[in-house]
Amino acid sequence: MQTFTRGQPKWRIAITSLLVAGAARSEAQMRPAQAAPDTVPPRLVQLQEVVVAASRVEESILQSPVTVEKLNARTLRLTPAPSFFDALEGVKGVQVITPSLGFKVVNARGFANTTNVRFVQLVDGIDNQAPHIGGPIGNALGPSDLDIASVEIVPGAAAALYGLNAINGLANFSTRNPFTAAGLSVQQKTGVNHLNDSNVGVKAYAETSVRYAQVLSSKLAFKVNGTYSRGYDWIADDQTELNPTGNATTGLLGADNPARDPVNSYGNESSNRLTFRRGGKTYSVARTGYDEQDVVDYHLQTLKADAALHYKPGPATELAYTYRLAVLDNVYQRSNRFQLQDYRLQQHALQLLGPVVQARAYLTRENTGKSYNLRSMAENLDRNYKSDNTWLADYGTAYDQTIGAGRPVAQAHAAARLAADAGRYQPGTALFSRKLSELQNINNWDLGAALRVQANLLHAETQVDVAEALRRGRRTWLPANVDLRAGADHRTYLIVPDGNYFINPEKGRDPLRDNLVYGKTGGFVQAGARFFDQKVRLTATLRADKNDYFDLRFNPRLTAVYSPAPRHNFRVSYQSGYRFPSLFEGFSNVNSGQVKRIGGLRVMSDGVFENSYLRSSIDAFNAAVTASVNANSSTTLTPAQKQSLAIEQNKKLLQRNPYTYLRPEQIRSLEVGYKAALLPGGALLLDVDFYYNAYRDFIAQVEAYVPKTPNPDSAAIYLTNRSTQNRYRLWTNAQTRVYNYGGSVGLRYERAAGLLAGANATYARLARTESGDGLEDGFNTPRWMLNLSLGHENVYHHLGFGLSYHWQQHYSSQTFLVSGEVPAYHSLDAQLTYVVPQPELRFKLGATNVLNHYYTSFLGGPSVGGLYYLSVSCLVSKLR
Repeated sequence: MQTFTRGQPKWRIAITSLLVAGAARSEAQMRPAQAAPDTVPPRLVQLQEVVVAASRVEESILQSPVTVEKLNARTLRLTPAPSFFDALEGVKGVQVITPSLGFKVVNARGFANTTNVRFVQLVDGIDNQAPHIGGPIGNALGPSDLDIASVEIVPGAAAALYGLNAINGLANFSTRNPFTAAGLSVQQKTGVNHLNDSNVGVKAYAETSVRYAQVLSSKLAFKVNGTYSRGYDWIADDQTELNPTGNATTGLLGADNPARDPVNSYGNESSNRLTFRRGGKTYSVARTGYDEQDVVDYHLQTLKADAALHYKPGPATELAYTYRLAVLDNVYQRSNRFQLQDYRLQQHALQLLGPVVQARAYLTRENTGKSYNLRSMAENLDRNYKSDNTWLADYGTAYDQTIGAGRPVAQAHAAARLAADAGRYQPGTALFSRKLSELQNINNWDLGAALRVQANLLHAETQVDVAEALRRGRRTWLPANVDLRAGADHRTYLIVPDGNYFINPEKGRDPLRDNLVYGKTGGFVQAGARFFDQKVRLTATLRADKNDYFDLRFNPRLTAVYSPAPRHNFRVSYQSGYRFPSLFEGFSNVNSGQVKRIGGLRVMSDGVFENSYLRSSIDAFNAAVTASVNANSSTTLTPAQKQSLAIEQNKKLLQRNPYTYLRPEQIRSLEVGYKAALLPGGALLLDVDFYYNAYRDFIAQVEAYVPKTPNPDSAAIYLTNRSTQNRYRLWTNAQTRVYNYGGSVGLRYERAAGLLAGANATYARLARTESGDGLEDGFNTPRWMLNLSLGHENVYHHLGFGLSYHWQQHYSSQTFLVSGEVPAYHSLDAQLTYVVPQPELRFKLGATNVLNHYYTSFLGGPSVGGLYYLSVSCLVSKLR
């Protein structure tokens, strides 16, 4: 068994010991083990289920005006996934990518990436994003399996109601209320992964959870949750060559290419390539770099806990305070991959829920701890033992000696690298570990790799059911079929400048001492009514948001639901939504590998857009210059003259940067759908939807370099030399207008206390682009995804089972890290459950990717194999 206490502080070991001790008695939430006999008439399975996320009001799932998917408690019990969060991959319309065993990203309807800021995750209506990222880190700050009650997912734009950049969708995780779910529950999961993994042997996985809830009186209750998980992460070891033609003009290809750049090898990227000239030829040479496995610790662990105090001032009103804490060691990915180490998230939340007024206020605090950037770590390990200039000089000396001995050019390059790498830090040695620790604490990515961010998010919102308030005030003029509500919210981000990742750019402010503040205020009004004997429901919503640095923006939403019969419902909706730049996109200020990444707001990048040239055109220009020099066989021209002639011949390839400062991203979406409960009791649920989206002003990145000269006539000369240009990676808006469409169909059959079966298929298509510049985030979405599921809780003497199958088509992926084709993959998950009625024990033997066919869900990410586990859950006591 693995030991998972590496370097843990005493407080964490103490909490872990308590959790493990509790797990000796085992458990999870349990329902009564004795299932009703199959002869019981089926209940109205689907007709009674309600949702909230689609309209911010409780409503029948059948009559929701937009697509909404719900996972209830029974569905979650039957899933073979090791957690409720992993089970989201089987939801209709949902795409999940896996950057890490402990970190998954949820998306819907296209344009996925590893930090999806277009899809929002809520826990009981509270945003659980990491503030500086602008998106959640998986379920790090979310509920445990013991405390989850249900999940609602709204694929598609929801910004008109929520205003949280939810232009691709949102998920709301509802937790168990201590007033209705009291008692002590414990759960222990133990498993293994990395079977038949050539990189490592079999590794252990374990997760321990405890939930305790108590009703103190008719007005007061509380609950406490704790989860500690540990394991060994999936490994990213893609050796696909990203620069195969880097030296094609000299005939050096494949293993002979001195500018090789494998996907999961860092320190040999484009910014780490050097120009090497010999024998009238120009070569591109990269530093050697390190594989990801060399610079990351794949042991992962997550400790998360929460506590909530609930108070009922009246029978229909509840006031709750919740505190959440998460401490992570994990692998995380955005443009680069990161080692999260002692990464901490905290959240304080206060909620008032009543029939007229609902209000929330919460503070989320983020501290990246001892985390670091894997690419910067590899780059600076190379440069720490030998500078670029020294390394290239040693390379040249060895190259000349090898050529002088009559050896071929390819062998000369190989010998030159071997000589230049003499003394290089070797993974696994004490010196390497010491240097890695030193660089981990240097908060400058040109010299070290530390990620040292402290960020805070302060949010307050309220929603008023105006119609209910008027009726309670005996205003009888408002018809009973009319719904009227309004809401408002304010959000402020506060960042502590670290001098590397963030500074305060405002005039008159100390860039390293004064906190950076970024906020927005918004609100909505919604009116709806039912007509024609409740068969037609119309709703109109208008939202307005004012964000710092941007003008007021309006988002309308119009919906209609036609229900010719209670079990048959047709819906149509039109809405628009805006996504405002996240903190990272607007204000980043990072020196990384001699390229400075800066936010796209004018306050951060004033003057850069106007004076820069596109890196893509500079690369093409320099490649053409190199090809011209290498093809010039003149014996009368000096190398410098050949270079000048090539520059003059090819400078027309240079293109001025056409992009400018950030604007909000926008979507317009039209959706139609049909949902029906068929068969007696509504046992078969059919749901069909189709959508058409139009996007513009995608927020994306562009690399552009500024020559260090005020004379544009000399720009070409300056752009051939890295030392005579300033290199930038800028956040901006694509000039592309993008249209995409798609749809999904789902069938779900459920018998009360019996069989549960489901099938769904999702289709997503990039329709066309106008004024396409290729800068927008790639669509990064399979055209087809298919999910099948089958389960029964008590098929024979308390023995149950669950099966889940996922298949997705290959797709083209475009990201800043790597672009290419993601292969199709399929995965089968399975579980067997045995319930012991007294005490209430549930044994669950399960596996994800049970056939252990390794796959990658996105380029640059890890290979995901099978995870095999045993979960033991016990409801130790029921308390009143």
